[in-house]
Amino acid sequence: MKEKNLHPKNKFNNGYNFDELIKINQKLAPFVSKNQFDVVTIDFSNPEAVKELNKALLFSFDKISVWDFPKENLCPPIPGRLDYIHYLADLISDEADVKILDIGTGATCIYPILGVAAYNWSFVASDIDLKSLDTAQDIIDDNDLGSKIELRHQVKEEEILKGILKEGDSFSAVMCNPPFFKSAEEAQGANKRKNKNLGNNTVRNFSGNNNELWYIGGEKAFLHNYLYESSLFKEKSKWFTSLVSKKENIKSLEKSSAKLGAVEFKVIPMSQGNKVTRIACWRF
Repeated sequence: MKEKNLHPKNKFNNGYNFDELIKINQKLAPFVSKNQFDVVTIDFSNPEAVKELNKALLFSFDKISVWDFPKENLCPPIPGRLDYIHYLADLISDEADVKILDIGTGATCIYPILGVAAYNWSFVASDIDLKSLDTAQDIIDDNDLGSKIELRHQVKEEEILKGILKEGDSFSAVMCNPPFFKSAEEAQGANKRKNKNLGNNTVRNFSGNNNELWYIGGEKAFLHNYLYESSLFKEKSKWFTSLVSKKENIKSLEKSSAKLGAVEFKVIPMSQGNKVTRIACWRF
């Protein structure tokens, strides 16, 4: 199965070799079979199958051998998360000693471990959820990445960069995968639609805890808060970036960035298969 439209440097551009992936993660084996089109694949509506597949993809990197997290946390799709890392590498080009700030790293700590695995970058990663940070720290320790990734706790839900940035901090870029939904109800509705599209009629618990999925005011409110705070710490990072799920949020973000004194605003299109998203990037 070939992934469409991934970054040219993405190692999963040519699809999945399930025989090789099973060698990497033997727990994937029970979930692999031929579908009605005689194609070797997994059932992507089965969260356990998806998790074992993504573990195998992640373990194909030399530096990662352990990756576990509670069922209530989202399982990130590795090819798509890796794309953000590659596009960030293009943005900061050949800069030496790259250090990235990851806002809302989550229990999986996915962007920092991919950034270390693919480019040997250093990271500071923040989250508001202490349980998620505990799980992320276990992943860091189990893979011996303590010298490359530092975790910081965001105490106040309404703040993004405030309370995280320290006096001596200097970053090549800030990255963020913001919450998409305005409320738990909106997130639940999206999950029901997704299951229906996958042909899954059972109602299962929505994977993802509160701060992973929703934020008061939704994605737009989060992005504008982040943009405003970036203008208060403009000297702390060369670039500020974020995934933006909703295309309509770009125009107001660009307009506000100009008012706040950003000297450049650019949008990097990003797509995997039928899913289209984008990275908003600005600098002062």
